[in-house]
Amino acid sequence: MELVKMPKRNDLEQKALQFVMNTGFEGVLQSELWRNLGASSREGSRISIKLENKGLIRRAKELCDGRWTYRLYPKRLPASIESISDCPCLMCQDNPRCDPSSTISPKNCERLTDWILLIAKGESGAVGDS
Repeated sequence: MELVKMPKRNDLEQKALQFVMNTGFEGVLQSELWRNLGASSREGSRISIKLENKGLIRRAKELCDGRWTYRLYPKRLPASIESISDCPCLMCQDNPRCDPSSTISPKNCERLTDWILLIAKGESGAVGDS
């Protein structure tokens, strides 16, 4: 009889979280998650609940093929370099002297403030070239 070594629960949690984060805004069905991890439905459910309780994912009830299940969404998506590629600080000539405690500061930088406001409005990409 061959012993099958089961992965540690923390390893499964990490893999589950990574899998859910990689699905982005689409999310993933809980059943698809545990199948992908090679875990039982019970273990997949426990991991999902644990990740939700830790505030790492959100579970939304969904009817799929006549059965109730949960769709899992990441609470936060991983940051990408593209998210800051048009930040005015990257090409600013004052960057070496910029410091929160000096006269040249991110606290009073109009270009940075404008860029942040554009991101908040969902219009990223317009200010960083100036």
